Amino acid sequence: MADEKEGAAEAPKKSNKMMLIIIVAAVVLLGGGGGAFFMMRGDSASAAKTPDKGSITAIENALTINLADSHYLKLQFSLQQTADAGSETLDTSEAIELAIDEYTGRTVAELSTEKGRAAIKEDLVAKVVKAYTENKKEMVMDIYYTAFVTQ
Repeated sequence: MADEKEGAAEAPKKSNKMMLIIIVAAVVLLGGGGGAFFMMRGDSASAAKTPDKGSITAIENALTINLADSHYLKLQFSLQQTADAGSETLDTSEAIELAIDEYTGRTVAELSTEKGRAAIKEDLVAKVVKAYTENKKEMVMDIYYTAFVTQ
């Protein structure tokens, strides 16, 4: 009889452990699924915010910018407008000034690596987009280099 009571007493412990394992597994799976849902939803939401491409405004003359250590950068680029900007050509004066400010004093070493150029371009694009935003409507979304020569 003592054996029967011990067997009956052990059964609930096993059952409780199994139930705990099932609950923990369910929480982990639901948490992972919920996290994946929100991550994927965030990606599609940010993709939906990307404006449509409009016309391109080219900067006609190449810029010659003083770099550090008596070096120079010959830079020419175009502005990728958004579809919201319409088809009229933008005044590029502010973009030119921002580019000169961004590149002046940089070293050739910074500009000679792809990573360095990408980081500086990212900063320049952010400044240009901010400068060409009117009434919370972005007029420019990107820049494209048409000439980039260091000497």
